[in-house]
Amino acid sequence: MNNPQEFSFIRYLAAKKSLDDRSLNRHVFNSLSRSLASLNTSGPLQVLEVGCGLGAMVERLLDWGLLRRGAVYTAIDLEPENITAARERLQDYALHRGYPSREEAGVLCWRLERGRRFCVVLEAIDLNDFIRREQGRQTWDLLIAHAFLDLVDLSATLPSLLSLLRDGGLCYFTLNFDGATIFLPYLDAEFDRQIEDFYHQTMDYHHWKSWPSTQSQTGRRLFHMLPAAGASVLAAGSSDWVVHPGPDGYPQDEAYFLHFIINTLATALNGHPRLPRKRFRDWVQQRRRQIDQGRLHYIARQLDFLGHVNKDLG
Repeated sequence: MNNPQEFSFIRYLAAKKSLDDRSLNRHVFNSLSRSLASLNTSGPLQVLEVGCGLGAMVERLLDWGLLRRGAVYTAIDLEPENITAARERLQDYALHRGYPSREEAGVLCWRLERGRRFCVVLEAIDLNDFIRREQGRQTWDLLIAHAFLDLVDLSATLPSLLSLLRDGGLCYFTLNFDGATIFLPYLDAEFDRQIEDFYHQTMDYHHWKSWPSTQSQTGRRLFHMLPAAGASVLAAGSSDWVVHPGPDGYPQDEAYFLHFIINTLATALNGHPRLPRKRFRDWVQQRRRQIDQGRLHYIARQLDFLGHVNKDLG
């Protein structure tokens, strides 16, 4: 595809679903499946996803058989346009899967196999506002954050987020960025490394109290921050993004995904005082041409986690 002149975050979210599907760590997912099978619940499974985007995780967990016993799935996102798109996408998903569906007071409700009921509650709301509203009012059995935790300050957010889980609840935190962005083939190994380092520094700009947020190392930090916040780590594993062209080019809409990644990096580093402007502009243009020619390979290091909350030990 030719270099897009305008970029849509909603199209980016849709374009990366195929990539996310093959990147998610199956050991961690299978551990989640076994843990949910042994989870004691008095009613339908209560699931909360923060930063839900277009609702792709709902589709994935149903297609992969995880939630077919039914559930009430609460999905929140900061952006109202994401929630609007998620509602439309999930309605189309239910139609194409043949799930009888209806909307009850804004809640999407489907009948799955064997008459099991699955309901999705979608809401556009700031995460901190949601936490303040729901703490002490409701708890969930399963908490999901997909490609999201590296966007928040873990030190400030993780303990209050986990407080929304019931005792014995599970957290499934996926595609947590962990400090490597690689574009191949190298154009100039040293200059490529500088760009990667400066880009990661833009993620680490914010501070909490006297501590740097270090979002670019979110994955590795979860190994100690989950226990510190009251959750034991049941499983962990790599979930790297790896995008490369095949004989027919990039799969599905992943060329657009790559263009979006390059545009995000170019925007973040525009005017950086330590990057020569013309040289960086030429680097960006070369990467864009490589995508159009089907020659760019992209790797991003990420980690998945499954955690368990035991409030008696907190």
